[in-house]
Amino acid sequence: ARTDQSSSVEIDGRVWFLTVYNPPLDLAVVGAVHIAQPLSAMAQLAGYKVRVIDPRTAFATAERFPGMAILHDWPDEALAKAPLGRRSALVALTHDPKVDDPALTAALKSDCFYIGALGSKKTHAARRERLSQHGFSDAELDRIHGPVGLPLGARSPAEIAVAILAEMTLRLRPDTGAELHARPQA
Repeated sequence: ARTDQSSSVEIDGRVWFLTVYNPPLDLAVVGAVHIAQPLSAMAQLAGYKVRVIDPRTAFATAERFPGMAILHDWPDEALAKAPLGRRSALVALTHDPKVDDPALTAALKSDCFYIGALGSKKTHAARRERLSQHGFSDAELDRIHGPVGLPLGARSPAEIAVAILAEMTLRLRPDTGAELHARPQA
């Protein structure tokens, strides 16, 4: 069921075909910034139910995020109403600690499979320091991927979104990712 693939399994000498009906994957995008637009669209194409969380109503609009659930609550309030689960990912994109940190706190307290946060290594170090003051251990803080996304050399918002979605997929399907890392580079 974790792989989202129906398959045959043998149990007590009998073969059974198990059909998997998992709930959709969930992506909480915190911050309706320029990177959030292509990330939301790409994630939706990849099968995620996307929710954009940003209390700033000027940024989080239906025109900028067509077809997406838009929540103008503060992230901790939005995530309390609809908590993150095992099939959830959270990506914090605002660079603003008063918006990102409550979202990251909620994610760290959940069993979501991916937590990412935009920012440089210096920004991420400061973020870790702030969150450690709230009682999170180094092991817990290691769950946050920051800088967010695989290091693909991405520059444009769409390229950064590809890097984020690729890293999310690698965390969602770690067995497949191990195969990719084992391939020789061309």
